[in-house]
Amino acid sequence: MTSIKALLTKPFAKIVAKRIKRWSSNPLETQEKVFQKLISEAASTVFGKDHDFVSINNHDDFVKRVPVRDYEALKHYVERIVDGEENILWKGKPLYFAKTSGTTSGAKYIPITKESMPSHVEAARNAILMYINETGKSSFVDGKMIFLQGSPILKEQNGIQLGRLSGIVAHYVPKYLQKNRLPSWETNCIEDWETKVDAIVEETLPENMTIISGIPSWVQMYFEKLIEKTDKKVGDIFKNFNLFIFGGVNYEPYRAKFENLIGRKVDSIELYPASEGFFAFQDKQDEKGMLLQLNSGIFYEFIEAEHFFDESPKRITLKDVKIGVNYVMIISTNAGLWAYNIGDTVQFKSTAPFRVIVSGRIKHFISAFGEHVIGKEVEQAINDALKETNASINEFTVAPQINPEQGLPYHEWFVEFANAPENLNTFAETIDQSLQEQNSYYKDLITGKVLMPLKITLVKKEGFKDYMKSIGKLGGQNKIPRLANDRKIADKLYQMRLVK
Repeated sequence: MTSIKALLTKPFAKIVAKRIKRWSSNPLETQEKVFQKLISEAASTVFGKDHDFVSINNHDDFVKRVPVRDYEALKHYVERIVDGEENILWKGKPLYFAKTSGTTSGAKYIPITKESMPSHVEAARNAILMYINETGKSSFVDGKMIFLQGSPILKEQNGIQLGRLSGIVAHYVPKYLQKNRLPSWETNCIEDWETKVDAIVEETLPENMTIISGIPSWVQMYFEKLIEKTDKKVGDIFKNFNLFIFGGVNYEPYRAKFENLIGRKVDSIELYPASEGFFAFQDKQDEKGMLLQLNSGIFYEFIEAEHFFDESPKRITLKDVKIGVNYVMIISTNAGLWAYNIGDTVQFKSTAPFRVIVSGRIKHFISAFGEHVIGKEVEQAINDALKETNASINEFTVAPQINPEQGLPYHEWFVEFANAPENLNTFAETIDQSLQEQNSYYKDLITGKVLMPLKITLVKKEGFKDYMKSIGKLGGQNKIPRLANDRKIADKLYQMRLVK
């Protein structure tokens, strides 16, 4: 019998879907309004005065006055806010700092303001409502929902709350979901990830779980512990579990493994959240790409990844983007980030409406030999090999081998299989062929005998988990980089004897 709550969700979903259609159908006008409001609201801030915001009338003016920056270049402004100053990047003080681990700067403090906070919550809610509106499925709202995330315990620094984004968002769960939501507050506060997952298993086993959400690699650990405890597939343990919500990494390399762990196919929704903003969510089950959030206080610019490291790369807005081109995404937000390079690369799958996929990281690529292989290409290649061989994986990463003991250099793929292929050579050849088809530079290097075809190095069971634990990044929002231009991860895997 359908509950009143499930029935009421459908008309609410319809209203939200109409609102979303209104702004997604007028993307350029929506973005222009966001741009003008951002400039106006921040004109009297320190940053606004430093960059003459009062003279900015259009995007060309903005480009002339505000250079593209990463966290390092913005850090001196952020440090002033951390020290307690107001009206620096945005009016007043932020509500929170989302603390993330930077690759070069140590801890990064990303501001979240009272203007930006709602979009972090509403976008995830809207993704579920769009799913309900499209499919008509709403009975899952009566079951229990789990969101695997970081601890909600926050610290305070000069009047600003400090914590991980997922922990901050945990404080904003709507009242109507509080009773449905797991894990409990006490379990969510457990810092040690393995202890936390064990506690989550105990809490969820007797419940009617209908939605499970989190980064695939960490949800996988939860699923495996459930199966170990019960000797049943996840879909048999939770009969009404039919919706998996994920973000952070491409799900495709995990899909076969997950379907095996669950024992059946379930619907999924992809999200694109980050500490800097909630950028996109999957709005259609049968469409590739996520709907770019254009009315959430974020103004977007794009630079072709191929030209990003040029002296003066061209910055374009939505009106000039093209489908299939790899762009570095630049954002300006109502949290006070201005022409900010978050480090992600995206590709547009549609321009009516604007839908994107995350294609990789501008810092995470391999171009040790001029090949410029990106995340999307390696993920597509391994996915092709998994389909070809019916294998499944737990995790993988790729590094260049520039100075082999003998022979030509090559790309070394570190793979932890859940179900290894019968023939590893066929698996490697399929990957290599897929990469050559996707990347002409890589193909030229292989055919020109500059590189030899890639080699696969097997990682021991739970090897990547042990590696992440060794660097203090087990669980939460942490994930293994798919590829790197150096051998820091590769060397560590060898040093820890995590490879076979």
